[in-house]
Amino acid sequence: MADIITEKINTSRAPEPVGAYPHARRFGDLLFLSGVGPRKPGTKKIPGVDLDLDGNIISYDVAVQTESVIENIKIILEDSGSSLDKIIDVQVFLTNMKADFKTFNAIYAKHFTSVGATRTTIEIGALPTPIAVEFKVIASAI
Repeated sequence: MADIITEKINTSRAPEPVGAYPHARRFGDLLFLSGVGPRKPGTKKIPGVDLDLDGNIISYDVAVQTESVIENIKIILEDSGSSLDKIIDVQVFLTNMKADFKTFNAIYAKHFTSVGATRTTIEIGALPTPIAVEFKVIASAI
């Protein structure tokens, strides 16, 4: 195990993590990304989300959020020495499967059909910030 490369990876080009974790962790030839949401880098702005004064979601656009998540993943992978085409596995978390899956799936297909990554999509009750979609990704580091 001493010969395996391990490294925590953070990039200033991606949104700051909302907890005590890195953007990614390299273990050998693999990159494990922490959950990636749609927040814009360097801000608290969440594309495609309208909030009330208490921070509750009034409305959201899952297509805009999905595009933003993919852009954030692309940034993290590039700054880790990888790319979207090296993704091996994706876990997707949606807060409203019935309403959002078809739209999310069309955006996902546009970016990932040629990649051929395995995928699991799960509906969850909430995410840590007022977002509707988050990805967890494993990619090749080489």
